[in-house]
Amino acid sequence: MDTGTHVVMGIALGGLATLDPVVGNHEITAQTIMIGTLIGSQAPDLDTILKLKNNAKYIRNHRGITHSIPALFIWPLLITGAITLFSPEANVFHLFLWTFIAVVLHVFVDIFNAYGTQALRPFTKKWIALGIINTFDPFIFFAHIVGIAIWRYGVDPGYTFLGVYIVLIGYYVLRYYTKRQIIHKVKERIPDTTQIIISPTYRFNQWHLAITTKTKFYVARAVDLEINILDEYEKVPVPDTPIIKAAMKDENLSAFLSFSPVYRWEIDEYNDHYEVRFIDLRYRSKGYYPFVAVVQLDQSLNIVSSYTGWIFSEEKLMKKLEIAPEN
Repeated sequence: MDTGTHVVMGIALGGLATLDPVVGNHEITAQTIMIGTLIGSQAPDLDTILKLKNNAKYIRNHRGITHSIPALFIWPLLITGAITLFSPEANVFHLFLWTFIAVVLHVFVDIFNAYGTQALRPFTKKWIALGIINTFDPFIFFAHIVGIAIWRYGVDPGYTFLGVYIVLIGYYVLRYYTKRQIIHKVKERIPDTTQIIISPTYRFNQWHLAITTKTKFYVARAVDLEINILDEYEKVPVPDTPIIKAAMKDENLSAFLSFSPVYRWEIDEYNDHYEVRFIDLRYRSKGYYPFVAVVQLDQSLNIVSSYTGWIFSEEKLMKKLEIAPEN
């Protein structure tokens, strides 16, 4: 989920924690738990700082080890230890428990995005992405805002957020059921489908689809359960050529391939260099595919420039590569 949603979830858990008798009857513990749930709801995304180094490091590691099974325990231990240094009167067990719940909830809701997490590390590095909830879902965010507003006007926070989460459980079930309907519709439309990757949008009734058969890729959109095919590509295996072999050594392309499950590729030859481009088919936006990996090589197949990440125009991509486009 986005940072704002994780913040309001942290506040909601701090309010929900007042249903715990120990928390409800001990003001200092309640205050420290609010701090713990706020920090715990953000802690797994500390790996966002990898963006400061480069996109390759960020793509390869974001929602990786910081969202893993060991991290579910390490984050609460670190946060609880730091808070109790300043508030030794707080109940340590209950502070750890609610901070642990905040961390677990963060990782749990991230699994429902199209991006997903490596939540089962260290047992597997497989990405778990259920594709049911958009990274920012207006209903989820504003349900929390309404709960916080009700709390602000004096209503019991524990029962308020208990009600909010009961509603949200129903919402998740509805989203899951809608996704199952879309999968059924796709298989009716394209019977030889072998893989369907669904990316929800922030609009309740619109979903991005990347559909694979044995011979083709289809990029589609589901609107009100109607499947609209937007693009169609032949499924061509990546060739085992010297140009591709050289490009595969690049850190940016390697990071892209470790993350992207469905893509097409292109090789272009210019006067003084080659360009290898891999294009993720999950994220079509206004006719453009913004998530790419590009490697440029000289005539001797030395890598001279590369980039991976989100880019929304060729001009900006060329600036990232520091090579002006040919006229």
